[in-house]
Amino acid sequence: MHTKAHLSTWTSPFKANYKQDPRMGFEKRKKGKYEEVEKFMKKMKEIQEETKAALGKAQEDMKKYTDRKRAEVDEYKVEDLVMLSTKDLKYQMVERRTEKLTERFVSSYKIEKIVSSNAIKLELPSTVKIHPVVNVSRI
Repeated sequence: MHTKAHLSTWTSPFKANYKQDPRMGFEKRKKGKYEEVEKFMKKMKEIQEETKAALGKAQEDMKKYTDRKRAEVDEYKVEDLVMLSTKDLKYQMVERRTEKLTERFVSSYKIEKIVSSNAIKLELPSTVKIHPVVNVSRI
């Protein structure tokens, strides 16, 4: 900042332009109540509360509409046999002439491990070239 006084004017360039010394950040502020600030703070708090209530209602509505389309998830156990969707196997099924006549699910594969509530690890033969952990939507 330009706080050093000029030799010819005996004042700083900042004070010459703005008629006051610059705030350096470590001066004490005046104490007292500022009514306008309190009004502004009260209004901002009201707006935040209204917004929070509106967002909560929107979240509840979204959950309600989403839950209508959700189905109960089947419980899988290790050693269960499941069919695998061919969506992930399109490039491996090149010997098929048309996609229209291709099966939607193939073979029964054994569940090796339950990774999470929506992912399982399958025991796949070496001929199947996909990652063994698949989403339950693919079985």
